[in-house]
Amino acid sequence: MLHPNSTPLINQVHSSSHIDLQQYSTLELAQALAERLAIPERDWHRLKSNRQVRALELTIAAVVFLIQGQPTEAIARLNQAIRWLDRSISAPPCPTHGSQKN
Repeated sequence: MLHPNSTPLINQVHSSSHIDLQQYSTLELAQALAERLAIPERDWHRLKSNRQVRALELTIAAVVFLIQGQPTEAIARLNQAIRWLDRSISAPPCPTHGSQKN
């Protein structure tokens, strides 16, 4: 997550203790960020309704699709991210909650 008082990324990149990002393609960097922002399975129940987390996950997915030249897929993810932020959607309940197992 971004913090207003954090060191700008450009300063961190030029630090000798950080990997040179120039060796990676834009797509690889976006995919790495998408992996970082994806909700891990172990945290799904805790974060599935977190609007900022869901919007971040969908927005970076949209960036990946844009880089891959798939604007229709990007638009779908961006619209979903907006709906999380404007509270017009919510996470559905877990299918196993509230039901009896036979």
